[in-house]
Amino acid sequence: MSSQIKMHQLRAFVAVSRQGSIRAASRFLSLSQPALTKSIKELEDSLGAQLFIRRRQGVTLTECGEIFFKRASLILEELRVAQEDIAQRLGTHSGQVNLGVGASIARTIMPIVIDRFHREFPEVKVRIAEGQLVSMIPELRQGELDFTINTYYQSAYDNELLYEKLMDKEYRVVCRRGHPMEKARSIKELLHCDWTMPTPRGSYYKLLSEMFSEMEAEPIISVVCETFMSCTSLLAKTDFLSVLSVDIINDPLLGQSLVALDLDLPLPKATFHLIQRKDSTLSPMAAHLAQLFRLYCR
Repeated sequence: MSSQIKMHQLRAFVAVSRQGSIRAASRFLSLSQPALTKSIKELEDSLGAQLFIRRRQGVTLTECGEIFFKRASLILEELRVAQEDIAQRLGTHSGQVNLGVGASIARTIMPIVIDRFHREFPEVKVRIAEGQLVSMIPELRQGELDFTINTYYQSAYDNELLYEKLMDKEYRVVCRRGHPMEKARSIKELLHCDWTMPTPRGSYYKLLSEMFSEMEAEPIISVVCETFMSCTSLLAKTDFLSVLSVDIINDPLLGQSLVALDLDLPLPKATFHLIQRKDSTLSPMAAHLAQLFRLYCR
């Protein structure tokens, strides 16, 4: 390496990687394009490696760039958390907490927790990402999420993440009110129906798929809904079936249009965990928010 890597070079590199072009990163950082280009060139010279391939539509990372991005983005996130940690320990209640939640948590416990947290610490910004754990692994790895409240399924990430069990949720087969199969009592009666589910790579739905397969009564999932809104809209307005948590079905807004089937064999419960990186320490504000989730989940 010809010179020491500087923080402004890391910030420039991460911004260009995330924004996809020098122009977009320039607007994001409020810096000139020549200044950004110079920082990237200096960084590449220091590393002795090309980090970007320049294209007409923008830039893409090289193989070296991909490897360096994972480290660089984590360094910047850790620095941000460290700065906020010191400020918070000195009594400044500011900074940002980045949180991930599963759909059923987002519709039930999350609003109560966030409202209380915001009333206690109105200066702290909160970013909430919604989805299954599998979609949040990259952000957890790179420090862009402090923690997530989600279901867990044994995987290759076990050596990287900490899992703290919070609660179990009951799940049921769900349909619209007035569905022709509303009185069905077994999964096998429903195999001819149209089904929608989130991605089967997700923790709970992977477990569910395995259970259906063992029963030799696995529904054919013809539509995959990646968002809760698209799933519930499809259920409410068509004859599609799905599997959702009972507390979502009991929601006053959804309960008027959706019903849970009373099947002879109950579905497995979904276990929700507080999940974070093993090598990370939560800032005081993130730790306080995590504690509120523990309180309301139990």
